[in-house]
Amino acid sequence: LERSSARETTMRVAVGAVAKRILSELDIEIANHVVVFGGKEIDVPENLTVDQIKELAQQSEISVVNQEREQEIKDYIDQIKKEGDTIGGVVETVVGGVPVGLGSYVQWDTKLDAKIAQAVVSINAFKGVEFGLGFKDGYLKGSQVMDEILWTEEDGYTRRTNNLGGFEGGMTNGQPIVVRGVMKPIPTLYKPLMSVDIETHEPYKATVERSDPTALPAAGVVMESVVATVIANEILDKFSSDNMEELKEAVARHRDYVKNF
Repeated sequence: LERSSARETTMRVAVGAVAKRILSELDIEIANHVVVFGGKEIDVPENLTVDQIKELAQQSEISVVNQEREQEIKDYIDQIKKEGDTIGGVVETVVGGVPVGLGSYVQWDTKLDAKIAQAVVSINAFKGVEFGLGFKDGYLKGSQVMDEILWTEEDGYTRRTNNLGGFEGGMTNGQPIVVRGVMKPIPTLYKPLMSVDIETHEPYKATVERSDPTALPAAGVVMESVVATVIANEILDKFSSDNMEELKEAVARHRDYVKNF
């Protein structure tokens, strides 16, 4: 029981704090918010910046950016607790200001989206991950999914949309990284499910442990931290430097090169 406790994520959040400090020096911003609470989808206003998502989510006790849904979700969580049950949901992490070309298309284990996906599903109780439109891609045509390339003298190369969540071919394409992770409901219930006694093989009710109805807001902090750690590692690998000022200059040169290519 304790081996699968989310206490293990404490260190990953601590490491993530260092990673986020590095990213902030490079003008890379990261935020998380909950987009689904136990099947209840949160309506997210369009065209929010990463800073706006961070600000709104931090103002919320349950890490949602739509304040109009706050009390409804709180009441729902209270109801679930009274029922002795738990709920899962979906957490979204958004990263802005990421330079183009992080990751690699060369082989499977160097693709940055693959590294992020592995990090996200390694979080306790996370069972799935998607980028951009994610699983919705399976219901759409190619013309509805692909992010068309644009160019202007002011902005250089950009994309009309961000359906692929900031990636193409395992590499960042300059759009914000948008990644979601799905967390299953906490398995320890106040109304325990049936199991089997391992000695007698007779039906047996699972042990009742202290439990929360949901851990989604806290899970969002963990997810943001592991995503930040993966991206920081990737930047340090690509722009090797022991000096922060040199690192800033290298990232800035890369941004300018890609913009003016």
